[in-house]
Amino acid sequence: MARKRPVSIQQLAQTHLGYDDLRPGQEAAIASVLQHCDTLAVMPTGSGKSAIYQLAAANIPGSTIVVSPLLALQKNQVDSIAQDDIDVGYAAVVNSTITGCERAKIFDRWRNGEIEFLFLAPEQFNNADMIEHLQAAPPSLFVIDEAHCISEWGHSFRPDYLRLGTVIEALGHPTTLALTATASPPVREEIMQRLGMKNPRIIVKGFDRPNLRLAVENYDDEDEKREIFLKRIQQLTKPGIVYVATRKITESLAAALNEVGVQAIAYHAGLKTKEREQAQNAFMSDEAEVIVATTAFGMGVDKPNVRFVLHYHISDSIDSYYQEIGRAGRDGDSANIILFYTPDDLNLRKFFSGGGKLDAEKVIELAKIVRQQSEPIHPKALKPLTDLSQSKLKCILNQLELVNVVKTLPTGEVFANDNPPDLEQAAQEVLHAQERKTKVERSRLEMMRGYAEVQDCRRKYLLNYFGDPREELCGYCDNCNSGIATQQNDRRKPYKLNSRILHKSWGEGTVMRYEGDKIVILFDEVGYKTISLEAALLRGLLQRVE
Repeated sequence: MARKRPVSIQQLAQTHLGYDDLRPGQEAAIASVLQHCDTLAVMPTGSGKSAIYQLAAANIPGSTIVVSPLLALQKNQVDSIAQDDIDVGYAAVVNSTITGCERAKIFDRWRNGEIEFLFLAPEQFNNADMIEHLQAAPPSLFVIDEAHCISEWGHSFRPDYLRLGTVIEALGHPTTLALTATASPPVREEIMQRLGMKNPRIIVKGFDRPNLRLAVENYDDEDEKREIFLKRIQQLTKPGIVYVATRKITESLAAALNEVGVQAIAYHAGLKTKEREQAQNAFMSDEAEVIVATTAFGMGVDKPNVRFVLHYHISDSIDSYYQEIGRAGRDGDSANIILFYTPDDLNLRKFFSGGGKLDAEKVIELAKIVRQQSEPIHPKALKPLTDLSQSKLKCILNQLELVNVVKTLPTGEVFANDNPPDLEQAAQEVLHAQERKTKVERSRLEMMRGYAEVQDCRRKYLLNYFGDPREELCGYCDNCNSGIATQQNDRRKPYKLNSRILHKSWGEGTVMRYEGDKIVILFDEVGYKTISLEAALLRGLLQRVE
């Protein structure tokens, strides 16, 4: 591959993408990558995150690997690069849909330097020959698109996300770029830690979406909520998205909407691939006015004219909620964002967040099985030796690696550490790590409850959560429109934002924001806590950490 001549970032944008101007954050992120700095860029949906790696790669010698979570998203990204008006190089994708012959041809082209962008899902690195093929021509840039999936999916059904740091090291630690639309401070920390980023630069831009009209409607029971929901959606300008918590409710709610004359279709992960494609195509073509979906829908979907996003159930976190509502109003026109809230919905989310607990005996048993192997063994070969599911097995292996019980080769095979710690102690460390994560997840749900019940400006609440402190009222959320929200510039702030403090019971944490007479702190061990400022001062609960 010919060496690329350095040019200005603005010139890159004009030459390769036809951009006259870059959006906020793009130039800083591109500049960081061109300086070979590991970079985490957190920018809103529709802000041109893909342009960052495309333009950076256009001025870096060598090839680029892009880790992308969904087949449809990979296809969209490859197709966008292939457009006539984009000139950033040849792109290819390796996934489960291509033949062995096609795969071999792609790797031949990779070794010959003919591929600029190679798109992969994290599971592809489990193939024994994948790392070997990539090492034959190591990439210069390693990109993780939708990087929040590391935190959201890595601990459950896609544990291979947690191994990406090992893959990056096996490839010689090329410059690493993580991209996401929403990541709160703890999610950012986990992304950087899991990827093994070295002295990363963090670029956070543009969380504010003033065209999204935020509102929450409170209901005492499910029947009342359902009745008013069906009436309300008939009055709203279409098209729109409705998010619900379970697959069953997508079906029942879509059917109920059709009965009242709203053309609706259900979408969830339990549908066959063809059925999901048909549902998405019906919505994208406006054949269906409304799509009722679980969180399985939305990633990589770019429909500019979505006029509303409604949540029939509360989301599991502000991170998820902001990601989902960001799919509305991408054309810049006003869009309605409404959460239909009943306190009982919190119990459903708590049930989901409490699932998948590990057992110390299972952790120790798996560690012993790995020790008994005379040579490295692949997780797929381990599964018949246990009664664990493949995803649970991988999750435990990931945790055992973190406590130095096992090590993982670039091929995905695992072997026992030569100097392992005591297994009982290691198992307790694994369980403690899971318990800590559960507490943090529950605390994130509490922050979502806080959004639903806050008596202040809702936009201010969201922006403060993501580390973009605001004092001014937005003037167009439901609380601002009703006069409930009030300006609070004169309140006491004895602790600086982002400063470190120590609580007698919860340990060290970071001051995130103030809410009236309360202070919100993100504790390292227990997650988010909202504390009465007066009580904290009177009882001496908080100490500054120098």
